[in-house]
Amino acid sequence: MTRFGFIGLILVLPMLSSCGERPAAGFQGYAEGEFVLVAAPAAGRLEKRFVSRGQEAEAGAPLFALEKENEKAARREAEERLRNAEARLANIAAGRRKPEIDAIRAQEAQAAASRELSQRQLKQQEALFAKGYISASSMDAARTNYDRDIARVAESEAQIRLARMAIGRDKEISAAQAEVEAARAVLAQSDWRLAQRAIGSPARGLVHDTFYSEGEWVAAGSPVLSLLPPGNIKLRFFVPETAVGALKLGQSVRAACDGCERPIGARISYISRQAEFTPPVLYSREQRAKL
Repeated sequence: MTRFGFIGLILVLPMLSSCGERPAAGFQGYAEGEFVLVAAPAAGRLEKRFVSRGQEAEAGAPLFALEKENEKAARREAEERLRNAEARLANIAAGRRKPEIDAIRAQEAQAAASRELSQRQLKQQEALFAKGYISASSMDAARTNYDRDIARVAESEAQIRLARMAIGRDKEISAAQAEVEAARAVLAQSDWRLAQRAIGSPARGLVHDTFYSEGEWVAAGSPVLSLLPPGNIKLRFFVPETAVGALKLGQSVRAACDGCERPIGARISYISRQAEFTPPVLYSREQRAKL
């Protein structure tokens, strides 16, 4: 912040007196303004300046905007990376596709049909073997076929359960989730950088000065304009040692200056703990015209 000053006469209320002396009529001082220098965190060409010197800017009103092409491209890239990361996570977190599961179910139905056929053939072979019409080897073959078809049905059921599970392992899914969160953070950072290319007024105030015109290159952190909010105007005055003891924080004062239509009300917010020399030139009434 920078400061400016002008000569004024500050009157303290209530009137001050010390040791029975006649009350002081007032003390000479000056107004001090603390400018807010508004800048962008990154460099760029000044694309648009919405305010001019001497205008009043409301809080949040747009002040200026820098070119955004690079930041827009970076945001689009971050958005695509997030979309790809989310698609990869959804892919490995989900099971197999429906056509694949339908094919496994068809295989299970075939295995179940073969098992029922083997079961009937086994019962027939058992009846024939009991009557002595077939050999023991034929009976063993029928029982083996039935056991084989039972195992095929169990295999198909296991494949269906596996198809419904996530494709990726737990660690792969955790890594994909972390990748999605990282992509979201990059996108949020891109949004912030894009938002910083258009600067709004941090507070209501007067546009005191502008330092760049549209089309000029603005360095990173270089102020484009200066604002003077009303709350940043302070009155500074010097009092004799005999009178400073009667001043208190929060005490009401009135200020008068050349061109002021009426007295300005204020309150004391700071009292220096150290003695200071009054500037010899600023407070000379005879020098006001020259200053």
